[in-house]
Amino acid sequence: MPPTRKRARRYDPDRTRTAVLAQFAQVGRAVAGLTPDQLARPTRLGDWTVRELAVHLATGLSVVCRNLELPEPRGGKPELTPVEWPFTTAGRAGAIDEDTRALAAAHPDPAALYEEVTARFEAVVVPAPADRLLPTRAGSMLLGDYLVTRTVELIAHTDDLNAATGLDIPYDRQALAAATRLLADALAERAPGGSVEVRVPPFAVVQCIGGPQHTRGTPPNVVETDPLTWIRLATGRAGWSEEREAARVSASGERADLTGLLPLMR
Repeated sequence: MPPTRKRARRYDPDRTRTAVLAQFAQVGRAVAGLTPDQLARPTRLGDWTVRELAVHLATGLSVVCRNLELPEPRGGKPELTPVEWPFTTAGRAGAIDEDTRALAAAHPDPAALYEEVTARFEAVVVPAPADRLLPTRAGSMLLGDYLVTRTVELIAHTDDLNAATGLDIPYDRQALAAATRLLADALAERAPGGSVEVRVPPFAVVQCIGGPQHTRGTPPNVVETDPLTWIRLATGRAGWSEEREAARVSASGERADLTGLLPLMR
């Protein structure tokens, strides 16, 4: 059953822009220090190397600039809310792969690409109003909403980069918070209800899954995990059973099983 539209959580557009730039800067500093051997290493993303992963991270911001330079969609209303965005990604995997490979071929120096994208983002995106409607491959979105989706891309792929290189690139707190909240809200969108409480401290708590409603006291069905584990589960980088066995997820109650709902993104 497709997810139903609901009122999106409000995110502060200025804080989101700042978080996106801060996380991109963290990654850019790391990418600038990678050796040719490190750039050629494999990643957990199919046959992408670290070079292609680094370029894809830059694409996540450059696409915002590109979309803003296109004509504003007619109608004045967005076709897509942030919580609907995660469910649209699977159908665009092929196009994303083609764009990434083309950009990697055109930019042999990833560090220079990061400098170029940062300058363009600051010139084009930072001064743009958050309620500017922009086209995306999934449907039109408000700029402020689309920037929240960039935090998911940045955090998930920073984690991929750390896993591939052995680095410890930091996660901007606001970017991590926004990504965590968006994916938690998307779970509640996919499985509305109040019988299970999902906690991702310190950033998110949502209720989901139809059934007996919880009103007061300790909920009978509770799932709890940390932000990075939640993002890995929601984006298909980790499995529910494995994370439970490793004690990175706790789940109590007969309904506290998210196996059939995850991942949210593919």
